[in-house]
Amino acid sequence: MQRTDVIIVGGGPAGSSCARQLKQNGVDCLIIDQARFPRFKTCAGWITPQVVKDVTLDPQEYAAGGPDGPRSFTTFTATRLHIFGLSLKLPTTQHAIRRYEFDHWLLERSGARFAEHTVKSIEYRQGEYVVDGEYAAKYLVGAGGTHCPVYRTFFKPNEPHAGEELIVAQEEEFLYPHQSTECWLWFFEDHLPGYAWFVPKANGYVNVGIGGKAERIKTHGDNLKNHWNRFVSKLEDAGLVTGHAYKPSGHSYYLRQKPATPRIENAFLVGDSAGLATLDLGEGIGPAIRSGMRAAEAIARGADYRLDGIEKYSEWTGAFLSWAMNRA
Repeated sequence: MQRTDVIIVGGGPAGSSCARQLKQNGVDCLIIDQARFPRFKTCAGWITPQVVKDVTLDPQEYAAGGPDGPRSFTTFTATRLHIFGLSLKLPTTQHAIRRYEFDHWLLERSGARFAEHTVKSIEYRQGEYVVDGEYAAKYLVGAGGTHCPVYRTFFKPNEPHAGEELIVAQEEEFLYPHQSTECWLWFFEDHLPGYAWFVPKANGYVNVGIGGKAERIKTHGDNLKNHWNRFVSKLEDAGLVTGHAYKPSGHSYYLRQKPATPRIENAFLVGDSAGLATLDLGEGIGPAIRSGMRAAEAIARGADYRLDGIEKYSEWTGAFLSWAMNRA
């Protein structure tokens, strides 16, 4: 059996950030993930300036890449916002990356040991968390996203996620000779309790998608597929994407909820495992990174592990958009 100080289940931004912080504090850790990196990840890849600061990312150095070539890093100085029939152009500084590249960069930079393994069972016995009888550690961090086995085993029985906060999304990222260099967002169109996006990226990529509250979509007698079909027709009509044969992927996650229990004994939840996506734009990368770093500090220094202070909104417009979504 392999033993370490901390087992981290999930190698995305939350898990990698936790591992890097642990390593910097001299704590041995092992990341377990069911996929080998780099791996495809459905995500618009939108990150804030705060994320860039948190991970000490130098945009020029990051974009330059390495042996595998340059990486995609895009900066938007304005966003085209469409809401309730109004069209606005908001000045803002935001960024976009490709998760295929970004997650791999974070994982490699963490310096943590890595095991490609699908977690089937986790037990707590004699002061250790034992994963499938193969890995053991005093501390356990759940960074495996919405369906994280750490959440499912230790947290879900007593504190399940609120179903009304479940977001279902459909999106695709692909190479396309896009003409627009601006990020476009459509809120609440066709009674979608959420929003749709068009995010052009560097090196010729574009990401398009939609996401909304699952229960509200059902209440309106609609489904995500219908919203997707209407959305891609809108992209065609606007000339943003034409003649593309779509092959979208679906995923789900939870918006930030009432204060949850992020720690039980020496088991921690971070990122989407704890349901930390922001209430306005469903942005999860920033909260994932900050919660991962906080969990590492709690383990390494004995600090309290709290989610207070991890933002609930992504933008200054967040409170308004949250109110509007609840009325949509």
